[in-house]
Amino acid sequence: MSGRVTDKVAFVTGAARGQGRSHALRLAEEGADIIALDLAGGIDSVTRFYPPATAEDLAETVRGVERLGRRIIADKADVRDFDAVRSIVDRGIAELGRIDIVVANAGIFISGEPAHRITEEEWDDVLDVNLKGVWHTCKAAIPHLIEQGEGGSIVLTSSTAGIKGPAKTAAYASSKHAVVGLMRALTNELGEYRIRVNTVHPGATDTPMIINDRCYGLFLPGVEHPAKEQVAPMFAATNAIPVPWVEPVDVSNAVLFLASDEARYVTGTELKVDAGFTTR
Repeated sequence: MSGRVTDKVAFVTGAARGQGRSHALRLAEEGADIIALDLAGGIDSVTRFYPPATAEDLAETVRGVERLGRRIIADKADVRDFDAVRSIVDRGIAELGRIDIVVANAGIFISGEPAHRITEEEWDDVLDVNLKGVWHTCKAAIPHLIEQGEGGSIVLTSSTAGIKGPAKTAAYASSKHAVVGLMRALTNELGEYRIRVNTVHPGATDTPMIINDRCYGLFLPGVEHPAKEQVAPMFAATNAIPVPWVEPVDVSNAVLFLASDEARYVTGTELKVDAGFTTR
């Protein structure tokens, strides 16, 4: 099957690398043009954990979409800044003609400390990006979807931490649970316009957000610079299917399904792509 989102336009946040880039490319492979944004820079509370995406990363996403023969409008923006998000959405629609799919993917991960030791800065940054940024993404796109009058699909990236509450991830887990609440409210607000809203819940995914020393430290505390190979069996032991992590494209395939007409009556759903992590 091919062309599952032919001639549709998808807005993807956090598109410079990782899951966001994968979503943009997978949707482009199936015929969509792309509006993309990424901070493509660092947030101080996060760069202590893993390096940020860069402008060159975002440029590589652009090149990847263009190699697939699709159009893309991409720019740097912070999802915490509503005016910046709205500006990119408006420019993308002006140049590409419409918007059909919203993938609110941008997010950050801070881990390693119990809730009472999380700093005010860390808490605020995680909630502002992972929840307020998702709301900003929806807020910028929804008026256009309603005005078009042709329905649409909104996919919000939550996490297995939006279903379970892993220790030492309180800010992240809180933000991802809240994204589910936002999805449920939007499902009821937008159903009359045939706009579907769902969440995806990736498990550990092979991206820089997970593949880093601080995250490894959740499994091997006290070990300095553990190797990926050292922690892989420990990650795998948390899953029903004994793999340590899923690949970004596995999540992208779920996003594609929710974005396509195959899911035309799927709304209010929490779609897990987690190798069975949440069943353990």
